[in-house]
Amino acid sequence: MIKRDRPRRARQLRADQVEQLIADYRSGATVYELGDRFGIERRTVSTILHRHGVPMRRRGLSPEQVDDAIHLYNLGWSLARVGDHLGVNHTTVLNKLRERGIPTRDSHGRPRVEAGGGR
Repeated sequence: MIKRDRPRRARQLRADQVEQLIADYRSGATVYELGDRFGIERRTVSTILHRHGVPMRRRGLSPEQVDDAIHLYNLGWSLARVGDHLGVNHTTVLNKLRERGIPTRDSHGRPRVEAGGGR
Protein backbone atom coordinates (compact mmCIF):
# COMPACT_ATOMS: atom_id res chain seq x y z
CA MET A 1 0.00 0.00 0.00
CA ILE A 2 1.28 3.47 -0.91
CA LYS A 3 1.11 5.93 1.94
CA ARG A 4 0.10 9.36 0.71
CA ASP A 5 0.73 12.58 2.54
CA ARG A 6 -2.41 14.31 3.63
CA PRO A 7 -3.02 17.67 1.98
CA ARG A 8 -1.42 20.33 4.13
CA ARG A 9 -3.52 23.07 5.55
CA ALA A 10 -2.40 26.57 4.67
CA ARG A 11 -0.20 28.14 7.31
CA GLN A 12 -2.16 30.72 9.26
CA LEU A 13 -0.43 33.98 10.10
CA ARG A 14 -0.99 35.74 13.41
CA ALA A 15 -2.59 39.20 13.34
CA ASP A 16 0.77 40.90 13.95
CA GLN A 17 2.32 38.93 11.06
CA VAL A 18 -0.51 39.99 8.74
CA GLU A 19 0.05 43.62 9.75
CA GLN A 20 3.79 43.23 9.06
CA LEU A 21 3.11 41.55 5.70
CA ILE A 22 0.83 44.44 4.66
CA ALA A 23 3.36 47.05 5.82
CA ASP A 24 6.18 45.28 3.96
CA TYR A 25 4.11 45.08 0.78
CA ARG A 26 3.26 48.77 1.01
CA SER A 27 7.00 49.43 1.46
CA GLY A 28 7.73 47.73 -1.86
CA ALA A 29 8.26 44.04 -1.10
CA THR A 30 6.91 41.69 -3.77
CA VAL A 31 4.39 38.92 -3.13
CA TYR A 32 7.19 36.44 -3.93
CA GLU A 33 9.52 37.98 -1.34
CA LEU A 34 6.75 38.03 1.24
CA GLY A 35 5.83 34.44 0.51
CA ASP A 36 9.43 33.40 1.16
CA ARG A 37 9.71 35.60 4.25
CA PHE A 38 6.51 34.30 5.87
CA GLY A 39 6.70 30.72 4.59
CA ILE A 40 3.49 30.88 2.56
CA GLU A 41 2.55 30.68 -1.13
CA ARG A 42 2.55 33.93 -3.10
CA ARG A 43 -1.12 33.29 -3.89
CA THR A 44 -1.80 33.27 -0.14
CA VAL A 45 0.00 36.61 0.16
CA SER A 46 -2.24 38.01 -2.61
CA THR A 47 -5.34 36.62 -0.88
CA ILE A 48 -4.37 38.25 2.44
CA LEU A 49 -3.71 41.59 0.75
CA HIS A 50 -6.99 41.40 -1.16
CA ARG A 51 -8.93 40.45 2.00
CA HIS A 52 -7.54 43.56 3.73
CA GLY A 53 -8.33 45.88 0.82
CA VAL A 54 -4.70 46.54 -0.09
CA PRO A 55 -4.41 47.68 -3.74
CA MET A 56 -2.19 45.32 -5.70
CA ARG A 57 0.74 46.53 -7.78
CA ARG A 58 0.99 45.06 -11.24
CA ARG A 59 4.67 44.82 -11.92
CA GLY A 60 5.45 43.93 -15.45
CA LEU A 61 8.52 44.65 -17.50
CA SER A 62 9.27 47.94 -19.20
CA PRO A 63 10.16 47.80 -22.92
CA GLU A 64 13.82 48.36 -21.95
CA GLN A 65 13.67 45.44 -19.49
CA VAL A 66 12.15 43.24 -22.21
CA ASP A 67 15.07 44.19 -24.47
CA ASP A 68 17.45 43.24 -21.62
CA ALA A 69 15.57 39.95 -21.08
CA ILE A 70 15.86 39.09 -24.78
CA HIS A 71 19.59 39.86 -24.74
CA LEU A 72 20.23 37.71 -21.64
CA TYR A 73 18.06 34.87 -22.94
CA ASN A 74 19.94 34.92 -26.25
CA LEU A 75 23.18 34.68 -24.27
CA GLY A 76 21.89 31.36 -22.94
CA TRP A 77 20.38 32.41 -19.62
CA SER A 78 17.36 30.38 -18.50
CA LEU A 79 13.95 31.99 -18.17
CA ALA A 80 14.21 31.52 -14.39
CA ARG A 81 17.61 33.22 -14.24
CA VAL A 82 16.42 36.14 -16.38
CA GLY A 83 13.29 36.43 -14.20
CA ASP A 84 15.35 36.43 -11.00
CA HIS A 85 17.66 39.07 -12.47
CA LEU A 86 14.71 41.32 -13.37
CA GLY A 87 12.65 40.58 -10.25
CA VAL A 88 9.75 38.85 -12.00
CA ASN A 89 8.48 35.31 -12.44
CA HIS A 90 9.90 33.22 -15.29
CA THR A 91 6.41 33.05 -16.82
CA THR A 92 6.39 36.83 -17.19
CA VAL A 93 9.67 36.60 -19.11
CA LEU A 94 8.32 33.79 -21.29
CA ASN A 95 5.18 35.75 -22.12
CA LYS A 96 7.17 38.86 -23.06
CA LEU A 97 9.53 36.84 -25.27
CA ARG A 98 6.54 35.29 -27.02
CA GLU A 99 4.93 38.72 -27.51
CA ARG A 100 8.12 39.81 -29.27
CA GLY A 101 8.24 36.63 -31.39
CA ILE A 102 11.45 35.34 -29.80
CA PRO A 103 11.89 31.56 -30.27
CA THR A 104 12.20 29.82 -26.91
CA ARG A 105 14.10 26.73 -25.78
CA ASP A 106 12.87 23.73 -23.80
CA SER A 107 14.44 22.82 -20.47
CA HIS A 108 17.23 20.99 -22.32
CA GLY A 109 18.18 24.00 -24.45
CA ARG A 110 16.59 22.70 -27.65
CA PRO A 111 14.29 24.89 -29.76
CA ARG A 112 10.77 24.55 -28.43
CA VAL A 113 8.22 22.98 -30.77
CA GLU A 114 4.99 24.96 -30.51
CA ALA A 115 1.65 23.15 -30.31
CA GLY A 116 0.37 22.34 -33.78
CA GLY A 117 3.83 22.59 -35.29
CA GLY A 118 5.22 19.59 -37.11
CA ARG A 119 8.67 18.10 -36.76
